[in-house]
Amino acid sequence: MDLIKYLALDLHIATITFVVMSAAGRVLQQGCIPTGTAEIRRLIKGIRGQLRVTFEEGTLSQWAYEIIEPLAHQVIVCNPRRNRLLSEGSKGDRIDAHKLADLHRTGMLEAVYHGQSGSRILKELVALYIGIVSDTTRVMSRLKAVYRSRGIQTGQRAVYYEKNRQEWLSKLDRPEKRQRAEMLHRQLDQLMVLRREAKKKMLRAARAESGYKILISIPGLGPIRVAILLAIVVTPQRFRSKRQFWTYCGLSVVMRTSSDYKITNGRAVRVRRQTDTRGLTRDFNHLLKYVLKSAATEAIRRGSFQDFYRIRIEKNIAPEMVRLTVARKIAALVLVLWKKGEMFDGKVMLKLTA
Repeated sequence: MDLIKYLALDLHIATITFVVMSAAGRVLQQGCIPTGTAEIRRLIKGIRGQLRVTFEEGTLSQWAYEIIEPLAHQVIVCNPRRNRLLSEGSKGDRIDAHKLADLHRTGMLEAVYHGQSGSRILKELVALYIGIVSDTTRVMSRLKAVYRSRGIQTGQRAVYYEKNRQEWLSKLDRPEKRQRAEMLHRQLDQLMVLRREAKKKMLRAARAESGYKILISIPGLGPIRVAILLAIVVTPQRFRSKRQFWTYCGLSVVMRTSSDYKITNGRAVRVRRQTDTRGLTRDFNHLLKYVLKSAATEAIRRGSFQDFYRIRIEKNIAPEMVRLTVARKIAALVLVLWKKGEMFDGKVMLKLTA
């Protein structure tokens, strides 16, 4: 029987620091290698036994996972936000690798999903589109700031349109301000061209995914939201239940209790008391939460959840709580229908809004 060994890697762009630890916690090997495919493979193949590898999620994690996964018995890409032990005491590459190996050996790591690679193209296109949208928004804000700095109100979107450009530029009374605004307008034009191109490619890739037709049938989910869902979730089989999915999406409520038991007649008896809530979970996928909450807003405004929202508002339920409920229902629909391979229909809607 092969001995179990734990390999922890601290990945950097130039070097990789590693520690190999036995199941008993003894350091068997440690060192530093250049960052490269050949070097990683040589390290993995040189370690005998049942090898379990871990490293933190980061820029290099997907690349390293693709290299190591076929060569090791187990690979865990762990969530750095959960590795509080790494922030305690002295800090260094070798110390971090040692702590990671110890956490892996004791089963204290939380894995980040790095499973199917079929959606790799869609993931990259979604990341590209979101980055361009972010850059576009930033340039728009800078452009409006130029006009506001001269006391000119810009309204909603009229200042961005090419047909109104000369009219808006003529309102600027300082040549340096006008020159700055002209450059920002040109930058915005170029970004809008790239944005349309990136959106077109992203949606084409999304429509090729098997779950696209199912998700697009769900209220509030348009083509862009569906593309983001497909890229992030990849497969609904990752989640056992809707509650686990809610936690990943940042829609689950954190509960806190204390002094749960008391001794009665020599036995520990659970105390029945009101459970305190402490808001929504803080460790979640921020983009996915935005997608589902914006889908809920859309479904309430002009979708199938209008009556559901109105009835609960009439019962004096806070609007933000109703929107959260709708977002959770949409998330549950995504998970259940995607797993079953079924389209959304009116019968499902009747059950949801009952």
